[in-house]
Amino acid sequence: MSWYRIRLEMGRTRENPEGSPSHAYMLTLPLNAEGRVDAATYEKAPARASILHMSPEDGEESGRLILRADGKWAFSYEPGDEDDETIFALATHAIETGNYITVTEPDGDQVPYKIVSVRELMAVKS
Repeated sequence: MSWYRIRLEMGRTRENPEGSPSHAYMLTLPLNAEGRVDAATYEKAPARASILHMSPEDGEESGRLILRADGKWAFSYEPGDEDDETIFALATHAIETGNYITVTEPDGDQVPYKIVSVRELMAVKS
């Protein structure tokens, strides 16, 4: 299985009708041959599944991808679930350039992000 660097950019929203490349995430995730998150590889090295959230308002914030006790994948920046940003259907969604991911922010707002790049980092033999 392989690890990938993935860039997400905010899609169209009411506040940003053209989208916003300055509101973005850089993800490091293991993906399987179908382009879905590889949970088995993640379990072997969960600390490697990192995220970097970038926005003009907040600057850069580093965190990790976590699999919460409720079975949902989330971006997390600190211990506890108060700051978690859950990702809709990440377990079944293909991570491919041009697809979208919906991130639910801690306040409940759902924001679409377009996958603008997927680049393989390193192949891992099983």
